Amino acid sequence: MANAEGRGGHPLFARCYARMIPLLDQRLAPTRADLLRGLRGEVIEVGAGTGSTFPYYPAEVARVLAVEPEPRLREAAEDAARRASPQVEIVAGTAERLPAADASFDAAVTSLVLCSVPDQAAALAELRRVLRPGGELRFFEHVRAATAGRRRVQKVLDATVWPRFVGGCRVGRDTVAALREAGFEIERLDRLDGADTGLSFPAAPQVLGVARSPA
Repeated sequence: MANAEGRGGHPLFARCYARMIPLLDQRLAPTRADLLRGLRGEVIEVGAGTGSTFPYYPAEVARVLAVEPEPRLREAAEDAARRASPQVEIVAGTAERLPAADASFDAAVTSLVLCSVPDQAAALAELRRVLRPGGELRFFEHVRAATAGRRRVQKVLDATVWPRFVGGCRVGRDTVAALREAGFEIERLDRLDGADTGLSFPAAPQVLGVARSPA
């Protein structure tokens, strides 16, 4: 599963993704609430999609800059932003080139996005750039399976049909290792599966956690 965060543009997937949102919203509501619980200050969300996370931002969040490259999804996100409690600004942009100044946010959020950015290392470097020293990265992502058999299936899917039909998504990425390689310190890491989120293999397992940018 991937968010439609527009890794160079996936308009067809964006249209399909928008139709899938009501079902996903029901399944992922508890996870999204957990992802954002306790956030405060100024936040950048990368790959905002249709704005499904917006209702879960706590009152302590002063402002959200929501980055989304797909025009169709930005329109839906604008509607969601008007109903949100924090001030939400929707802007065009990609994870590898965030439209924000250095050290300008207290926290960043990714939700089913890092699986599908073309250059995961560049995206994580950008997140570090825009976070203030010691800033939080809240992440909910699906990741490489724990067993060798499932990892082989994910590898075959990634090399063939899955990215083509699911918006550039790669199901076999070791995102937790990539976070550490990018210099983030992981403070919380919950490993989830289909029973927790309703998303089954190959879009499972998932991880939900908090990483911190170096102070």
